[in-house]
Amino acid sequence: MEVFAPFLESIDNPQHRARTEEILGWVSDKFPDLEPAIKWNQPMFTDHGTFIIAFSIAKKHLAVAPENKGIVHFSDDIKEAGYDHTKQLMRIPWDSPVDYSLLGRMISFNIEDKADDTAFWRK
Repeated sequence: MEVFAPFLESIDNPQHRARTEEILGWVSDKFPDLEPAIKWNQPMFTDHGTFIIAFSIAKKHLAVAPENKGIVHFSDDIKEAGYDHTKQLMRIPWDSPVDYSLLGRMISFNIEDKADDTAFWRK
């Protein structure tokens, strides 16, 4: 989690910082084999050099980016959890609970789906 410290310190809103730190900590604990990194000023996790998931903050939400294939695969689950999404990311409003089950399934899906990938992004 040390790699995320400068990013977390840059979040002005204490509640947003705490929520982001909680989620990043959860991913680190639940998926200890993933490598934490900061790329493009975003905290993310990779597996064998491939992108798995990234996070970014906005005024009204925390954005979760599992790549388009992850969004498409979990679109109904995202809506059922009460979140909305674009082609590339899911938005978790700051005042909504985090659906850790959904987040875990997204990460597991990407790990399994990209097990044989050698490129950072899906092609």
